[in-house]
Amino acid sequence: MLALIQTIVMALDLYWWIIIASAIFSWLYAFNVVNSRNQFVGSIGNMLYRLTEPALRPIRRFMPDLGGIDISPIILLLVLFFIRQFILTTVAPLVL
Repeated sequence: MLALIQTIVMALDLYWWIIIASAIFSWLYAFNVVNSRNQFVGSIGNMLYRLTEPALRPIRRFMPDLGGIDISPIILLLVLFFIRQFILTTVAPLVL
């Protein structure tokens, strides 16, 4: 059971970094730092979008319009942090 908890925590940590990478990539894309016509850059952007959009879309539906500022990744990171801490502080001690 401990191995399952560690695997879930590692998956949450990995998804944490994917969300951060997606946010940074969207900034680089918005400010034309990366070449949007490059096939490799496009495939990375598409991959990050497909990995993060299913989790971000429900958050964006309930968020008010902030005039071009998207804070849904921050809210998702807070939710992931809460889930991770809940697992480590509440569930893991019950297993041990």
